Amino acid sequence: MSTVAYVPNPAPLGRLVVIGLGLIGGSFAKGIRAQGLFREVVGVDLDPASRQLAVEQGVADRCEEDLATACVGADVIQLAVPILAMERVLSVLATLDLGNAVITDVGSAKGAIVAAAVRVFGAVPARFVPGHPIAGSEKSGVEAARIELFRRHKVILTPLATTDVAALALVDRLWRALGADVEHMDVEHHDQVLAATSHLPHLLAFNIVDSLAKRDENLDIFRYAAGGFRDFTRIAGSDPTMWHDIFLANREAVLRVLDTYRYDLDALRAAVDAGDGRELLGVFTRARVAREHFDKILARRAYVDTMHSENDMIFNAQPGGTLSGRVRVPGDKSISHRSIMLGSLAEGTTEVSGFLEGEDALATLQAFRDMGVVIEGPLHGRVTIHGVGMNGLKAPPGPLYLGNSGTSMRLLSGLLAAQAFDTELTGDASLSKRPMNRVAVPLREMGAVIETGADGRPPLKIKGAQRLKGMHYDMPVASAQVKSSLLLAGLYADGQTSVTEPAPTRDHTERMLRGFGYPVTTEGNTARLTGGHHLKGGAIEVPADISSAAFFLVAASIAEGSELVLEHVGINPTRTGVIDILQLMGADLTLQNQREVGGEPVADIRVRSAPLKGIDIPEALVPLAIDEFPVLFVAAACAQGRTVLTGAEELRVKESDRIQSMADGLKVLGVHAEATPDGIVIEGGKMGGGEVDSHGDHRIAMAFSVASLRASAPIRIHDCANVATSFPNFLELAKRVGLRVSHEAVS
Repeated sequence: MSTVAYVPNPAPLGRLVVIGLGLIGGSFAKGIRAQGLFREVVGVDLDPASRQLAVEQGVADRCEEDLATACVGADVIQLAVPILAMERVLSVLATLDLGNAVITDVGSAKGAIVAAAVRVFGAVPARFVPGHPIAGSEKSGVEAARIELFRRHKVILTPLATTDVAALALVDRLWRALGADVEHMDVEHHDQVLAATSHLPHLLAFNIVDSLAKRDENLDIFRYAAGGFRDFTRIAGSDPTMWHDIFLANREAVLRVLDTYRYDLDALRAAVDAGDGRELLGVFTRARVAREHFDKILARRAYVDTMHSENDMIFNAQPGGTLSGRVRVPGDKSISHRSIMLGSLAEGTTEVSGFLEGEDALATLQAFRDMGVVIEGPLHGRVTIHGVGMNGLKAPPGPLYLGNSGTSMRLLSGLLAAQAFDTELTGDASLSKRPMNRVAVPLREMGAVIETGADGRPPLKIKGAQRLKGMHYDMPVASAQVKSSLLLAGLYADGQTSVTEPAPTRDHTERMLRGFGYPVTTEGNTARLTGGHHLKGGAIEVPADISSAAFFLVAASIAEGSELVLEHVGINPTRTGVIDILQLMGADLTLQNQREVGGEPVADIRVRSAPLKGIDIPEALVPLAIDEFPVLFVAAACAQGRTVLTGAEELRVKESDRIQSMADGLKVLGVHAEATPDGIVIEGGKMGGGEVDSHGDHRIAMAFSVASLRASAPIRIHDCANVATSFPNFLELAKRVGLRVSHEAVS
């Protein structure tokens, strides 16, 4: 499939002839005439009343009954007659001297029309461009013609290898002039897709309404019809003759998709008969999210519409402010990911509370739905996962789309390397730039077969049915994602898998595996497990994400007179680097109500404003605060003296080059910040305002929002839509505690 953009030609063409003045033909003629793209629009129809009405309503300049008369001097001929009448019309056209005229059509079964053209002409004429507008209405006839019928609707052109390029460009331009979204597709693919998306639903609607109408109690059925049945009756109100022709013309493709549907319907009937609630729930939950899911894939967007709009989402942060109150930030992203993964592989049901309903975690959730796992929710942070066991995943129907989530892609690489089926992992434009060899290389050493894109970047193609062997791996760079990927692969490997990291990283995977009953040992910086054990479902309470809390920890520290309590924050010792660094800088932080929930330590954190001082950040703390450095750089800019960070080259391969992006933004605000290969040097001082670019990095967008508290002028932050990946309600909570940040969409 492809799309082509053409620049409209302002000079009007000569004559457009539209054969068939029904809804589609009439709307095409009326729209083209209103645009002034032709000096004359001529309509052709056998019905005298339709011809008269077409002229009276401005659909055509004149109408003819005789096809030969109408086509004299035609530049473009649009065929808008029923599909089974197309061959008769083409036979007449074949007897005429059409000169260099372009012929096109609007039929919905392209294979039948192309075959008819071959029978009539001997070969499809080079200047014949098959087309199909995906638009319509229950109304029919020329009286229903509307200029705007095709606006923001798909029009599929199905050119052949022999189609004249100039003719294709002209037809493409005419549809675009009517506001249509034009795409090009091969004939066979078009017919198969439309059989599933258009023809089958109409067939079912006609069948269901007819079946119920024949029953003795039909009056009550229609009297008490609810919304669902009314939708069927609306579709069944379409033109019977037109759909009769479509089903006969595209019968082979319709029968293929109908057979598949019958198989699925039989399976659904069997589930109802057996009282198989789990199977029913799986079908219903997958269906409920299917439309949104595929819309995201087609647009290469992520899963949450919060703060997503046009081409650029801008945060406007006003200077000054004081923070106060009590707030709970969203659930921990790392734990949310892992709860879905391990809950899916577990035996039994897993109940998750506090789940982060952000794009990244939802990408993981959808991936497991695509692999056959029944997952209810999320609703207010609650998710119910009906585990399928270690070997219960099924091949997904297509590539797994992971949005912007590097965690999903890296962890799934390990887990999927041992499955019986092939998989492909894809993502949005940002994720497609992220390095994946750091997991692909060691997984290959275990026996995995993984193909990456250029330079080790996505997409990843993972070959199934591989026998993995446990191994020991010394990680060259501290990375919880790499460690977790190898441990997840190790669940299926022969023998022991062990990973040694050069510095401590978050250990949520190890903790949660133990919580699911899987034996994992940790000695120093080495984690070990042996393949072949099982996971048992249970309850998981996800604490608030310390990475999200970090923005408010810094905000309350730098805004004079602030006092804020962040509730139920996860304080896993592998994640508390941000607390340690802020305390070294002089921040006033107190941990209250410390307890353990589901194997994870949590606490309420009270933070009061305090003067900060610059420090040399200990390299030992770098892995423990790797995601929090963007906002820590803001703290450094507000501190007295110099702050130096080293040993943090990992920051250059996050959602953006966070070292360079933050250095550039701080300089715009008047802060002296110099990037180094593995860190940054920041001189604290006064901060102004200005326009900065987050480079699509959610943490940078929120960090500069926090910076506004000490700015002397507004800060305008570009490309902020990805904030929804980790903190979908950031603006709401920020406003609640005293930050003055709003957003605007710019198309």
